[in-house]
Amino acid sequence: MPELPVRSGPRPRTTPTNPHQQLDQHPAPELIETLVQRLSALPGVIQRPSAISVPGARAFWLAPRDANGPAEAFMIGTEFAHVHPLPDGSLHVALPPPVGDAAIANGWAEQHPVARMGLIPGNVCMVYAPRDAAELDTIVELVTAAYNYARGAQ
Repeated sequence: MPELPVRSGPRPRTTPTNPHQQLDQHPAPELIETLVQRLSALPGVIQRPSAISVPGARAFWLAPRDANGPAEAFMIGTEFAHVHPLPDGSLHVALPPPVGDAAIANGWAEQHPVARMGLIPGNVCMVYAPRDAAELDTIVELVTAAYNYARGAQ
């Protein structure tokens, strides 16, 4: 992944517990549809409902034969990311630890509160919803890093 830019402006407000949701800075619906299309087009990705998130969350899974990454590359089964239904639009993603650290430091993400409690892998983060097309590109790069991590192709 190329060097991660710093996200402009303040971080959005989020809930401190489950369900972990983004409360403001909501995306335009067409940005989320484009995001889902681009992530679903990654080779071998299966889009289906999340097995761990709120109803309506669209998740990105790998077929078991393609899921060659470490256990912490997945939130449940072979689900490595999901996008929350509108108006939220944020994602939960099992980012590779160095990418997650950079995403948090540069304002793109925060650690999932359940990960802070040690109940899910510590690298599971909320990646904030895109506010524009440039942010969408950065978010696709972040989730692609998680996809490669889940495939064992880091």
